[in-house]
Amino acid sequence: MNRITARPDRDDFLGVESAHPATLPGLEWPPRQAKGKSTPRGGNSRAARGGATRVGRWSAVLAAVLLALGAWEFGQGFYIQAKAQVAQTLIRSAWTRTLAGERQVKPWPWADTWPVARLQLADKHVDLFVLAGADGRAIAFGPGHMFGTALPGERGNSVIGGHRDTHLAFLRDVAPGSLLSVQRPDGTLRWYRVKAAQVLDKDEVWVTKQDGPTRLTLVTCYPFDALSAGGDQRYVVFANAVERSAEAAPLKTKGGDAS
Repeated sequence: MNRITARPDRDDFLGVESAHPATLPGLEWPPRQAKGKSTPRGGNSRAARGGATRVGRWSAVLAAVLLALGAWEFGQGFYIQAKAQVAQTLIRSAWTRTLAGERQVKPWPWADTWPVARLQLADKHVDLFVLAGADGRAIAFGPGHMFGTALPGERGNSVIGGHRDTHLAFLRDVAPGSLLSVQRPDGTLRWYRVKAAQVLDKDEVWVTKQDGPTRLTLVTCYPFDALSAGGDQRYVVFANAVERSAEAAPLKTKGGDAS
């Protein structure tokens, strides 16, 4: 198997997962019965009524716990989505300063990443800022560029990873022929046309190789509708660099206008 020589962001290839928390362990329904135990038959009616009462109470407690956990999961999902949107607003401001000539502009003082490119897909109304690094700290706030691969908009293979349920959720609807644009820190625009998409194992590191045409390789976790994180599959979209065409109209948005 081919191995990349540049420093990867994690030991396995782009460990991008769902941003939503995994299901808590031990919450199985129905609960497993302990081995070697069985429910006795018969017994007096008072004991039976007492047992039924206890079962009813435990069922109510369990229902309340499950309801609370469901509300917590929903709240976590809302928080993750809100955090992603707020972060992109702060990153947009950092990108505006980058276009003005500053370098490695942190979107907030304690950040350990910075925007390196702007990624747009006009027909899906996608407008994202790509951050330096594809580790968990970076991709919590936006798609991340994998260190050791070409920078977005430069010659070579630029690998970008992100979460399947936030910033790169749009990949499930991207079809071959779709046109992506990348804005570099110097304001230059580069265009890429989607060639193919493929479901691969997370260890298929050949997709990070730098030989071949100039291209974008976009990676997210798969399947998109998985109920928990931790899967071994990745959804990979390949887009080759092309010359700008008349149909390639960038989005008009506030802050760092790509036009």
